[in-house]
Amino acid sequence: MKKYFITGLLVLVPLFITIWVLVTLIHTMDQSLLLLPEAWRPKNLVGFELPGVGALLTLVTIFVTGLIATNIFGRQLIVLWESFLARVPFVKTIYSSVKQVSDTLFSDSGNAFRKAVLVQYPRQGSWTIAFVTGVPGGDVVNHLHGDYVSIYVPTTPNPTSGFFLMMPKADVIELDMSVDEALKYIISMGTVTPKPHRTTQQLRFQATQL
Repeated sequence: MKKYFITGLLVLVPLFITIWVLVTLIHTMDQSLLLLPEAWRPKNLVGFELPGVGALLTLVTIFVTGLIATNIFGRQLIVLWESFLARVPFVKTIYSSVKQVSDTLFSDSGNAFRKAVLVQYPRQGSWTIAFVTGVPGGDVVNHLHGDYVSIYVPTTPNPTSGFFLMMPKADVIELDMSVDEALKYIISMGTVTPKPHRTTQQLRFQATQL
């Protein structure tokens, strides 16, 4: 009896959590409809609520914004907009800080969260998975001697909170593991073990057997 109950939980809990996350995300994105004039909202046009229209509108807006920003005219508009915000007190501080973080995290040229590494934390002999976010900068580099890297150590099962550390590069072990695999490993508290990647030596051995 207990075995069947636990098996049912293992099947239904991930399903319910996935549905809850999707419903919550769609409901949050649907709030973008509040930006439209009331006469243009789906409820007033068709007479009833249409869940997901706001989410679709949000995705289309993001896509169109990216499309415009990639051409010359759009880039000039962005430069003008950012130069305007740079002259607004208080707003420029918030905008520039958020933009630096978003550029680091989402830009193809950035290195943040591109590598999963193994570090000893919170003490020697205890190991955990972390992500490389870059290298120390500013006045910090004047007080660090040697080659250092900046890393983010996430907590489990909620990886959105964690600790920012600067460690000697020699103490950081790069893992043959994708960021997605590392996140799954962390969120599952170690129960979902990533499949080991085949090394070059293993691939050569397999090729010789063919």
